Amino acid sequence: MSVSLEILCQRIAAELRIPALPDYPGAMNGLQLQNAGGEIVRLLAAVDASLPVMRQAAAWPGPSLLLVHHGMFWKGAQMITGAYFEKLRVAMEAGLALYSVHLPLDVHPALGNNAGLAAALGITGTVPFFDWKGMPLGLRAKVDLTREALVAKLSAAVGGPVHVCPGGPERVQEVGIITGGAGSEVAAVAATGVDTFITGEGPHWSFPAAGEAGINLLYGGHYATETFGVKALAAWLGAEFGLPWEFLDHPTGL
Repeated sequence: MSVSLEILCQRIAAELRIPALPDYPGAMNGLQLQNAGGEIVRLLAAVDASLPVMRQAAAWPGPSLLLVHHGMFWKGAQMITGAYFEKLRVAMEAGLALYSVHLPLDVHPALGNNAGLAAALGITGTVPFFDWKGMPLGLRAKVDLTREALVAKLSAAVGGPVHVCPGGPERVQEVGIITGGAGSEVAAVAATGVDTFITGEGPHWSFPAAGEAGINLLYGGHYATETFGVKALAAWLGAEFGLPWEFLDHPTGL
């Protein structure tokens, strides 16, 4: 069966409240590349709209909709040459459409990266926190476990090593979660009262800043902490419209 690309896009935009939520200019949330036929038989999900991912997506038969967290336009206007041209060529020849959604997917209470990571950690009772342009970027929750146990849970959730700044208490009582690259916000996060901050990555100075602020800082990887949302979005949309879906894994190691 096939589903109209227009209908799929309308459903995503409504569920994730894309017109209402702020984001960085380069995010360009929404349909970034349509396909010629306007029909979709399969959903594909990936973190990044990179050339290797586009090639993986194009290998699937039939017109697909690729759902990504990081789209094609982070660098702004650019020449359509080299890898950028190749991405467009590969997608167009395969009938591949591309839909990108950044912060609205991070913060969604059920499908979001923050919610998905919290669930994978077994953390319940989360509430929104850390305001950015009127929108809470993360989740916080009360817990009661050792730092070592939390690190082990995070490592299992992201499927890899966790880099730890043990700047806070060994017994963790309140956790803040903002997936992706929010490490630079460690001082502001510490000011909210959480004793442990889980994010994907941060600049070098965020590690000593965490120690100075008296907070534990756990880096689970930018890519790894942002696989949850696109998977959840594809699974939800597939169930809504009876479409199969696949996750295209292309980790960056960051």
